[in-house]
Amino acid sequence: MKKLLITIDGPAGAGKTTVSRALADRLGYRYIDTGALYRGVAYGAKTRGVPPGDDAALARMLAGLRLGLQRTEKGLRLTADGEDITERIRTPEISMLASAVSARPAVRAFLLQVQRELGREKAAVFEGRDMGTVVFPAADVKFFLSASEETRAQRRFAELQGQSPVSLEEVERDMRRRDEQDSTRALAPLRPAVDAIRIDSSAITIEQVVELMLGHVARAAG
Repeated sequence: MKKLLITIDGPAGAGKTTVSRALADRLGYRYIDTGALYRGVAYGAKTRGVPPGDDAALARMLAGLRLGLQRTEKGLRLTADGEDITERIRTPEISMLASAVSARPAVRAFLLQVQRELGREKAAVFEGRDMGTVVFPAADVKFFLSASEETRAQRRFAELQGQSPVSLEEVERDMRRRDEQDSTRALAPLRPAVDAIRIDSSAITIEQVVELMLGHVARAAG
């Protein structure tokens, strides 16, 4: 079976991370969480006091920023300049900041190179928001995973329990803001690729989503 490059795009809370990891494990592929890379840039900007709208300052910061993704016994870990920042990037503040910096040309150009290098040898599942539209327009299989706003907010709220003291109402409000930010930005807005396979995960389990995807992947692999 030939090696494929698979992309999974979609909004926050649709189940992309869990599905992408499971699909990669079932296929024996690498899992690449591109959202973590944007969160890493956001975290770097926050800790260095760089305004998310200042392209020149972001470019200077990126010139000295070293991001890495490492698979460990604890799962996929993100490092910045050799320091593990995985636990620090999963907060509502960093989520919103990541959405803001992801619209900046300097950030997108920097991470475009990082992502394409990671995908050069294929046999990988890339999770993100513009993987199938911008980063890998020629990907072998493209998925767009969505779910109802209510379902996504409930999932995100459950994920944040024990990590951040937020209410369900705050999660819903932040999610609507991020959806608006991601889908209306001028540069690489969140949208399905024309040839993406769309899956709504609102009423089906993660395992059912993965099985659906495996069927499409098997057909593409021949």
